Amino acid sequence: MSLHDDAAAVLKAYEDQPELRDLYLEHLAAHPDGVYKPCRAGHITGSALVIDPARGRVLLTLHKKLGMWLQMGGHCEPGDTTLAGAALREAVEESGIADGLTLLPGGPVRLDRHPIPAPCNWHLDVQYAALAPAEAVEAISDESLDLRWFPYEEVAAVADTSVVRLLEATRARL
Repeated sequence: MSLHDDAAAVLKAYEDQPELRDLYLEHLAAHPDGVYKPCRAGHITGSALVIDPARGRVLLTLHKKLGMWLQMGGHCEPGDTTLAGAALREAVEESGIADGLTLLPGGPVRLDRHPIPAPCNWHLDVQYAALAPAEAVEAISDESLDLRWFPYEEVAAVADTSVVRLLEATRARL
């Protein structure tokens, strides 16, 4: 199964946010390259909110290009075989937590569509949550200006609405 087919299967099974889900599925049907960055009509991305439920906190990255506190995530790469795998790979790369991150069971937590500068136009983000092990030690990556743990109650003060909604949906699933 290709990454494109995996993404379509994941989205077909996703029951929340039906309007966005259908938009993503239409995008994939119209664009065989719709999971990769070169697709100028936009592309599917995978992200994961790194969460430490035992300590009531999340790990956010200060994105180098956007200057915003965000969950870990980014573009699918040719070596990715699943959307969940792409999201977990991004979480590991950007958090520096090499061992023990696991995706929260149940598939994606949310979908978020947001504009980006041309030529790509749109990110169709499939958002997961990744559980951090108790002994997790983060390390800043080249893609980030900073990396920091935030208590749940502080996230709304530093992050945009998308991250806040992702945290709320993740906590509801825990």
